[in-house]
Amino acid sequence: MPDHLNASRIFDQALADHMAVMESLPSQRRILEQIASEMILAVRMGGKILWCGNGGSAADAQHLNGQFVVRYRHDRGGIPSIALTTDTSILTAASNNYGYEHIFQRQVETLARKGDVVVAISTSGNSRNVYLALESARKLGAVTVAFTGKGGGKLAAWADFLFAVPSDDIGRIQEAHVVAGHILAEIVESELMRDAGKSLGRSSEPVRNPPQSHSQRT
Repeated sequence: MPDHLNASRIFDQALADHMAVMESLPSQRRILEQIASEMILAVRMGGKILWCGNGGSAADAQHLNGQFVVRYRHDRGGIPSIALTTDTSILTAASNNYGYEHIFQRQVETLARKGDVVVAISTSGNSRNVYLALESARKLGAVTVAFTGKGGGKLAAWADFLFAVPSDDIGRIQEAHVVAGHILAEIVESELMRDAGKSLGRSSEPVRNPPQSHSQRT
């Protein structure tokens, strides 16, 4: 059995830290709304969402991707979305032939198109393989999104939209990433379900919001 006093201390500290991070998220409401808007527009224009990350962030990428492809709160048509972390043949071939740092970049170069949304998840913001994925996505004309910890790391330079959790604690950052991902899933699902109940005809083509400058995003 664990030491009761030590376990209680860990429990109380974890919850206090978690709540502090959650209380900081309303200040980033606008950035999450903008990311959701870009995802909705990508799907409306026949595009898709791509996700990547390492370790726990790979699990988060797959988790959130599943809620887009299958469902979050409602039964509806699938939302085009791909987790770049799941195909072991591609991951090992790219790693073997080009190096581990290129496992996501190669897939982005192959699968991403102008107007798609590429989401890179990294608690440090400095994982080279996700950094290179966003770099390639930007060059292709895809919308680039980074989920990171405090400061954004190197990913910030290549992210059109940066969701940076104000924490250095990996666990708390990942918890906030999942909360943000669930918010995005609910907004996107809700809006696309509303689309399904409307006429497909539109009087004009949708227009994207221009990406914010880095100073605005942070």
